[in-house]
Amino acid sequence: MDRRKVCALMVLWAMAHLSSPGYGLRALRRTTGGRRGSAGLTGQDANGVPLRRSKRGWMWNQFFLLEEYTGTDMQYVGKLHSDSDRGDGSVRYVLTGEGAGSLFKIDENSGDIHATKRLDREEKAYYILHAKAVNRFTNEALEGQSEFIIKIHDINDNEPRFTKDLYMARVPEMSDIGTSVIQVTATDADDATYGNSARVVYSILEGQPYFSVDPETGLIKTALPGMDREVKENYQVVIQAKDMAGQMGGLSGTTTVSITLSDVNDNPPRFSKTLYEFRVPESIELGSVVGLIRAMDADIGENAEMDYRIIGSDGPGMFDVSTNRSTQEGVIVLRKPLDFERKRQYSLRVQVENVHINPRFFSVGPFRDEASIKIIVEDVDEPPVFERASYIMEVKEDAARNTIIGSVSASDPDDKNSLVRYSIDRRTDMDRVFNIHAGNGSVFIFRELDREENAWHNISVTATEFNNPRQISRVPVYIRVLDVNDNAPTFATNYETFVCENAKANQCCTAHDVIYNNTAWILTRRNSYNSLQKSVYHVPVVISDGEFPMQSSTNTLTIRVCTCDREGNMKLCNAEALTARAGLSTGALVAILLCVIILLMIVVLFAALRRQRKKEPLIISKEDVRDNVVSYNDEGGGEEDTQAFDIGTLRNPEAIEESKQRRDIVPETFYPPVRRPVLPPTRDNNGDVRDFINQRLQDNDSDPTAPPYDSLATYAYEGNGSVAESLSSLESVTTDGDQDYNYLSEWGPRFKKLADMYGGDDSDRDS
Repeated sequence: MDRRKVCALMVLWAMAHLSSPGYGLRALRRTTGGRRGSAGLTGQDANGVPLRRSKRGWMWNQFFLLEEYTGTDMQYVGKLHSDSDRGDGSVRYVLTGEGAGSLFKIDENSGDIHATKRLDREEKAYYILHAKAVNRFTNEALEGQSEFIIKIHDINDNEPRFTKDLYMARVPEMSDIGTSVIQVTATDADDATYGNSARVVYSILEGQPYFSVDPETGLIKTALPGMDREVKENYQVVIQAKDMAGQMGGLSGTTTVSITLSDVNDNPPRFSKTLYEFRVPESIELGSVVGLIRAMDADIGENAEMDYRIIGSDGPGMFDVSTNRSTQEGVIVLRKPLDFERKRQYSLRVQVENVHINPRFFSVGPFRDEASIKIIVEDVDEPPVFERASYIMEVKEDAARNTIIGSVSASDPDDKNSLVRYSIDRRTDMDRVFNIHAGNGSVFIFRELDREENAWHNISVTATEFNNPRQISRVPVYIRVLDVNDNAPTFATNYETFVCENAKANQCCTAHDVIYNNTAWILTRRNSYNSLQKSVYHVPVVISDGEFPMQSSTNTLTIRVCTCDREGNMKLCNAEALTARAGLSTGALVAILLCVIILLMIVVLFAALRRQRKKEPLIISKEDVRDNVVSYNDEGGGEEDTQAFDIGTLRNPEAIEESKQRRDIVPETFYPPVRRPVLPPTRDNNGDVRDFINQRLQDNDSDPTAPPYDSLATYAYEGNGSVAESLSSLESVTTDGDQDYNYLSEWGPRFKKLADMYGGDDSDRDS
């Protein structure tokens, strides 16, 4: 089919370009003048002078080549020819420029030009080349170089293409016919200046009868009135673009346009019911939600926004309605408390209306609706209710016990009208000063009152239903204690003042009443006083009030006689007065006593710590040469190990000590000391050591205080024949006189070892 199209186009091209006479000659040959046989005259001028046509070179300047050639042979372009060519082969044709040698090839002998490849006009529309004729043998140019153009002739080989594969558009619903929706555009890569290959015509394939398209501009418009979004919201429209002006054989392309109808407020809100009914308990709190109502609107977005309001109610101010913007529901809220016993049912009239109304659709009808609401109040068992929010009572402080000072009253607000039991919250009356009658609520005195101790009492009275003790209510009761004249006036303290020796008559000092803060002036009756004769005066003062019954008390005022200056300031009083003034206060004496007690406790604690402190060993110096037992924590190699220690230090038998008791274990009983026999001297170098070890082994085996585990006992002494001799104080006595060491046994267990050593030696000597 494509090949037939190409052939037909080639025929049309040939007819168009070769129909004029002499075209091939101009395109293919070079002339030197007029036609053969003429004198070269072309006419005469105004003066009758013959006109001659000047010599012209190449008279052609362009070739035409059909694009997308599908033949097997090379496509013929045209022929170059020079008048200098006699046909003897001496002329050679040369081609240069764009595509010369690669796309276009020339025959050097004949001047024929061929295209070697299939060309596409959409890639390159024309090529500029240069041609010349030269002598084959001398390579000299026979004529000047000429320029010519090879134009690629267009064929309809490109279909129209839209700028987008998918178009998205929106148009309001209920739009009038001819409302513009969107414009689509398709382009054709063919030559728009030649033929109809690039002339595009638009048409609609799908989407009728709702939409139409302008065939020249591609503008899509509405074609049907009253398109309702609530009926159908989305439309798929297929648009075709066809070249060749839409004629048969033209190429085409398509695209899809997705058109969405946008919403407008063309639907009023409507309640789904004309009557709504809600039940709510009377104990519901203020501000709680009573119920939800909702009107339906087919629109969406802001076109579906609604406002609810109450237009009628038999309980003004009891309820309120608001709009939940997220759900577009009407929320009914309680504004005043409910009381089942007072009103058991409420009726409301509610209206709903769109917020955004489009004037274009006023004719559709009113964009509002109304509904009735019935709210039924349910009974709840409520606690008793007091007649007052608080009570104030008064009582005189001298009132007798069980005197009734007032009463409270509460009743059950429910229909059953249960009996009420009264009581006092003892957390508000810890001293149990008052009590209340459980049946009638009478408050009476349970203990004596004292206004000076507590002028006001604030208690809390509770009322409880007999049938339901969990229903409790409280009320505050304020009790004021009235004053009676039951206290006599007295001085604040043991009042003491002074009077000057040179005081004048009717001068002295003042005294204050502790209760009413009254002042009493104490006046002198003579002009002078002598402190040597009498330094202290005790004046009894009787204080009485003016109430009924009158209360009085007698107090003693101490007046001291002192020496004063001219201004009446005290300078010197008697020794007793000075002592009293210079004495320490009770607080200072208590502080001093506490300090002394603390110091004594510190001394006792320090002495106790000294007694419990661990006693240091008697031998702590390395220079002490007295017998000492040194313990090590390393374990020996057993009985056969004779290389671990030097036993040469054990060869002095006189330094042998008897076993010591363990210091880490306090023995319960003292065992008699084991006396060591005096070993005779021997010449065996190791005999004394062997006997010493055997004796020590026997002592340790028979020691009940020895540990049950294996232990290593190490013994060391300086030996015999020391050059420095013994420095021990025990050997400082050089005489052989008898000494009595029995007193060592009386020094206690710490000196037992020493008593055994010297007491044993004496007995051996005696024997």
